[in-house]
Amino acid sequence: MPSRGARRQDQFRLRVRYRKDGRLAFLGHLEVINTVNRCVRRSGLPFAVGAGFARRMRLQFSQALPVGASSREEFFDLWLTERVGADRALAALAGATPSSLAPSQAGYVAHELPSLEAWLDHSLWRVGFLGPVDEVALARGVQELEGRGEFSYRRGDTLKRVSLQDTLMGWRQCGSGAATTLELSCATGAAAALRPRALVTAALASQGVADVPALRVERLAQWYEQDGRRMFALVPDGGQDHLPPRDRHEK
Repeated sequence: MPSRGARRQDQFRLRVRYRKDGRLAFLGHLEVINTVNRCVRRSGLPFAVGAGFARRMRLQFSQALPVGASSREEFFDLWLTERVGADRALAALAGATPSSLAPSQAGYVAHELPSLEAWLDHSLWRVGFLGPVDEVALARGVQELEGRGEFSYRRGDTLKRVSLQDTLMGWRQCGSGAATTLELSCATGAAAALRPRALVTAALASQGVADVPALRVERLAQWYEQDGRRMFALVPDGGQDHLPPRDRHEK
């Protein structure tokens, strides 16, 4: 239940790691926020509310996923007015949350950390293909786009231009045919974020391939990087089971 009396310095910042998959991968970010909000209320945890006019639950999320993309590692920060044991809080949330948004880890973090959306500036993606794809054309296309240093795509009526020098830190292609997968290590900059689906479409188009098979896009990990050091949102296992390629490309 909410509490309005606690001062901000008396609140506790609980960080929760959760997944997003199955049919709920097609929820938009606002729908995810609303769903988690309802789950927190059902859990019975003593959540804090903000001081604004609307008095909303104090809840922050990591960077939004594209609609249709699944994830093994999403995060939200929930402020509590009481320091409930992390294991107990996790169990309460798990019992109130659909399995396709299941929380898997929870722990308290410092108030002074930046917001998750601003702090987690790197991510690892895996793109799978639900039909046959020319893996040679795919690799050549990604290399060609890297050589250009950027590519453009349309999102609705807006032309988006993405700098690969700023956003694509490494990539690795595995398998062949319908078993082909592409892993992308990406940075999120102020200019633009790299959308894996847009990159694959542009890479194949650069090789004259117009028919792109349906894709399965999954975010495997998120982290903060400074001076070559990776810092994960939760330890010991947050993200470290899926370390990204460090080189610009591996095949």
